[in-house]
Amino acid sequence: MRYATLLMCALLVSPPSARGQPDHGEPPVRAPFERIDTLATNDWWNRPASKILDVRAPRDQVVAFGIYTVADGVLKLSAQLYPLYPDESRTVRLELFRDGRWHEVARQDVNDIGWSTTFRVEGWDATRDVPYRLRHGDAAQFEGRVRRDPSEKEQIVLAALSCNSNKDRGGRARMVDNLIHHDPDVLFFAGDQSYDHREHTAAWLACGLQFRDVFRDRPCVTIPDDHDVGQPNLWGEGGKRARLPGAADGGYLLHPEYVKMVERQQTAHLPDPIDPTPVGQGIGVYYTRLIVGGVDFAIIEDRKFKSGPAGKIPQQGPRPDHVRNPEYDPASIDLPGLELLGGRQLGFLDRWAEQRDGVALKAVLSQTGFCGAAHIHGAEDNRLHADLDSNGWPQAGRNQALRLIRKAGAVHIGGDQHLATVVQHGVDEFRDGPWAFVVPAIVNNYYSRWWKPEDERPGGAHNPNSPLPWTGDYLDGFGNKITMHAYANPDTPSFGGGYGLVRFNKPAQTVTFECWPRGADVTAPDARQFVGWPITVDLKQADPAP
Repeated sequence: MRYATLLMCALLVSPPSARGQPDHGEPPVRAPFERIDTLATNDWWNRPASKILDVRAPRDQVVAFGIYTVADGVLKLSAQLYPLYPDESRTVRLELFRDGRWHEVARQDVNDIGWSTTFRVEGWDATRDVPYRLRHGDAAQFEGRVRRDPSEKEQIVLAALSCNSNKDRGGRARMVDNLIHHDPDVLFFAGDQSYDHREHTAAWLACGLQFRDVFRDRPCVTIPDDHDVGQPNLWGEGGKRARLPGAADGGYLLHPEYVKMVERQQTAHLPDPIDPTPVGQGIGVYYTRLIVGGVDFAIIEDRKFKSGPAGKIPQQGPRPDHVRNPEYDPASIDLPGLELLGGRQLGFLDRWAEQRDGVALKAVLSQTGFCGAAHIHGAEDNRLHADLDSNGWPQAGRNQALRLIRKAGAVHIGGDQHLATVVQHGVDEFRDGPWAFVVPAIVNNYYSRWWKPEDERPGGAHNPNSPLPWTGDYLDGFGNKITMHAYANPDTPSFGGGYGLVRFNKPAQTVTFECWPRGADVTAPDARQFVGWPITVDLKQADPAP
């Protein structure tokens, strides 16, 4: 049965009262927070059906999906379940198909807060495909396949997605069909898998149902961003508690156990964190490293250590994070003591940059881009001079990060901005930094952004052969040097919504960025990417020196 039909069935399941189910009594575990994740905690079965997703699944379908990675001989596979009734077993079984039959290899209890659990299988043989299934009770199961590491392939393909807006709650059948056709070796969801700030479990289930047919049988990196943890923007500031409504003072707005639940659901299957020491409020970390087919991915957390702007820099507009002042001096907001990635992650990137054994190419995966590559935000009359939610600020921290990415000879891949762009960063001079691909939003009919210089003129060293008018060397709103190579403004197909594909060619030492509209049929002979793509970067010509 196709995904869209399954999703429709899930959405139309009637509540227990309509099916004449008895009262289930009291839940065995009470949520440590109030008025958040209500659709999946406490007596969740008494909640009215939600527009996000009706979590009352048929009991033979309560295993919603599995998601996995393999690193250093360890398989980590998370099982995501629908909420369970008090009298149902909490045990999930992992079975592997070997020697012609299924073998149960582990049992785990799910956490009633978030309804997920993670299996860890050590001594994993990554040289062969292994089918798996996750089972609950007598009938519920989810099947997939742990792929062998594609070390023999000359080209490793990453599919990158971001910003799965709740403005469209329908299926993603076309996109999933396209991804299956591309057959990437690894998937990357860069954040904002949920836009339902206070109901992450239901929203994560909905996202998983949309994309489970593509990540059931390949490694998948998912990292949460601001909307996932229930915030309009996030400056984590080492895990402190935010006090301002928009959290611009830095920290987290919602209960730390909710934040921990979100990170457990989305990141527990990632390779072990480099340094698992929690930040403030006991919130964990997940920055780590994953090697697939000889391509080495550093997975970092843009937001967790970043300083909040409110109270630390002079406010330059109606909001602490939006600069709307044509006379402002960018140096006035690049002040001592401001953090971006934080010392722990910078130390990790410094060490990672030098690790070369068994590695052909490197890439950094994170939530957002290291520059302000959008001029217009939300509506065409809302021009900002700078947006402090981007990693263009603080500028000193931005340059520290880019020097380490350059040292690694890596490219950067992120999301968050809704606007797809390819830039080459400049640190000291134009074009002396790493290349970066910020992928489009999956759904981009909400808070779109535009690249549109105020003078509508090409930048310095503009390539006359570019099909796009506003490319070349520019200073962003923070005074950072960037060379714009491609952008997909929302007047393009699918309102600029879609996904990215990154092809790592190991023998040629090239990386090709592809950018596909959401509505494209990639199997059609006339299928076209967004104007300006594909772009191939020859990393042999890049200078990896610090």
